[in-house]
Amino acid sequence: MAYDDGNIFAKILRGEIPCQKLYEDEFVLAFPDIRPQAPIHVLVVPKGKYVSIADFGAKASPEEITGFWRAVSHVARQLGVEESGYRLICNAGPDSHQEVPHFHAHILGGRALGHLLAPG
Repeated sequence: MAYDDGNIFAKILRGEIPCQKLYEDEFVLAFPDIRPQAPIHVLVVPKGKYVSIADFGAKASPEEITGFWRAVSHVARQLGVEESGYRLICNAGPDSHQEVPHFHAHILGGRALGHLLAPG
């Protein structure tokens, strides 16, 4: 799948759509999800043009990969969920219901999250 420069995260990264910036550095931007699924639900979005985690792993520089995962850890600490626990989700492709074709991670926490998947 080719990268779509018109996706919502690309527009947010370019400043065309505002967001509440919780963290930003040279590699990522982190902001709250507009449809939170938990009391804490933050997206960490790399600034590079990557469609999925597979695309990111194959094409990102070692610095981008390290910077992304360090930022995820930093944001989890910043949110205060490091001790209580949190879930990290990276959806990839249609079966996962990836809604935006730009690689990103969801940090969810703030309460006990239950089972990873609903039965059935």
